[in-house]
Amino acid sequence: MSKIVIDSFLTLDGVLQAPGGPEEDRDGGFTHGGWQAPLFDEECGAYIGEGFARIEGLLLGRKTYEIFAGFWPHVSDDHDDAAAAQALNALPKYVASRTLKSVEWQNSSLLGDDVPGAVAKLREQEGGEIHVMGSGDLIQTLLKHDLVDELSLMIFPVVLGTGKRLFGEGTVPAAFELAESRTTPSGVVICVYRRAGEVTYGSYEL
Repeated sequence: MSKIVIDSFLTLDGVLQAPGGPEEDRDGGFTHGGWQAPLFDEECGAYIGEGFARIEGLLLGRKTYEIFAGFWPHVSDDHDDAAAAQALNALPKYVASRTLKSVEWQNSSLLGDDVPGAVAKLREQEGGEIHVMGSGDLIQTLLKHDLVDELSLMIFPVVLGTGKRLFGEGTVPAAFELAESRTTPSGVVICVYRRAGEVTYGSYEL
């Protein structure tokens, strides 16, 4: 089976909205876009580079797809991000959208109206890791239908108090186990959690 992995940049209070720039996502009047950039260090970049070697497909929501499709196909061969661009352009990309009728970025395809059903079928295929990047609304759908196998979280030392969060209403109870952790020089905590069955309960009552 393939594995669905969520790659997410988060604040300490769980916000994932618009880490990359002020205009990335202003939904809900969000004014903190670009909160990640000042804290992104070389070790963060190295970790992301390690992950690229394992990705065999991308699963994207409409907004993230449009941002990526507007940038990565146009990166020149002498750009600092040329290697990442070549990798992303070559990967299969599965796009969840209610409004797009076609997708032009090479190796892209629409999932159709039944996104949970389509993702479940992707998981059944032989293969490696299918990664979700950005795509906050899509992540909520995946969590609601228990379609997440692994969380790869980069938690930045900043609190915003507002914005879209990783775990929204509708997330089903699920247990995860910590598979990896590290801290970067700028204070970013990187944690990898793998799905580990159902939540267990106990009590401290006498």
